[in-house]
Amino acid sequence: MEVLRTVWLFFQDQILGMQWLKALVGHGLTAAGLSTDSMLGGALQFFIYDTIKIFVLLSVLIFGISYIQSYFPPERTKRILGRFHGIGANSVAALLGTVTPFCSCSSIPIFMGFTSAGLPVGVTFSFLISSPMVDLGSLVLLMSIFGARVAVVYVLLGLVIAVIGGTVIEKLKMDRYVEDFIKNAPHIEVEGRKLTRRDRVLYAKEQLLGTIRKVAPYILIGVGIGALIHNVVPQAWVERVLGGDNPFAVILATLVGVPMYADIFGTIPVAESLLFKGAGLGTILSFMMAVTTLSLPSMIMLKKAVKPRLLGTFIAICILGIVVVGYFFNAIQFLLV
Repeated sequence: MEVLRTVWLFFQDQILGMQWLKALVGHGLTAAGLSTDSMLGGALQFFIYDTIKIFVLLSVLIFGISYIQSYFPPERTKRILGRFHGIGANSVAALLGTVTPFCSCSSIPIFMGFTSAGLPVGVTFSFLISSPMVDLGSLVLLMSIFGARVAVVYVLLGLVIAVIGGTVIEKLKMDRYVEDFIKNAPHIEVEGRKLTRRDRVLYAKEQLLGTIRKVAPYILIGVGIGALIHNVVPQAWVERVLGGDNPFAVILATLVGVPMYADIFGTIPVAESLLFKGAGLGTILSFMMAVTTLSLPSMIMLKKAVKPRLLGTFIAICILGIVVVGYFFNAIQFLLV
């Protein structure tokens, strides 16, 4: 058992966490005359290390996830979802959302396509919630920083929010609040040609390059903010505002995260720095969920497809779920880290 634990810790620290890279960057800066104990040296070490680590993990993850996704084109996904009903359909839609490496804005056109194809609106909303919130990439990246237990619980609770949110919307019979041009859009079943292994590799490569181009600015901004928090912002400030002694920290973090736009890859370095500075675990994860799920640009896009009552219900369900998850994580933080 001890051997397995040692192997797992090595995998988490050296493969996912790339602590060897952090040490290597530190040695390089020291050789250049910059101490990593100084504010500038520490910030540079954080920025270089986290940037390289996230891009390497992102490249491996997106390529692998996209290769898997090539087996689930939209037509096939619609057929799979069409076989299930009730909460089972919501669960399958939420799980399918985990293999789509999309931000919230990228998920909305898929949501529109599913809805116009006649899938129940609650099912499509389960997909819309889970896709940006709990993809497989978030699981691996969270493991690299917070550990396996935090990552697994985060993903499971994200799926619960997606399933419950979609089920509530379905029970409230809110399909009548979808805009008519979505419901009445012409839908043609197209059976795509069978992809070869080379086709799948090329598809995965295209997805990887497209995703890198799209998220690179947000990663760099996120790592930059993380470096400033990690090395410049006093720990006492973070603990006072986002620490466990502030009962409103989770709500504050959620509301601050909602109007922002980023994806899981851009928010993780910020979350890592906040945790280092003493912010509550649940507070940090609520911030991440809010940023990735309820960004202002995605809500503007969604407003074109659904009426205000459905949009408001969706936002309220997500915020409530995110806040509950945040307080839950803060309550059990001592068991997870």
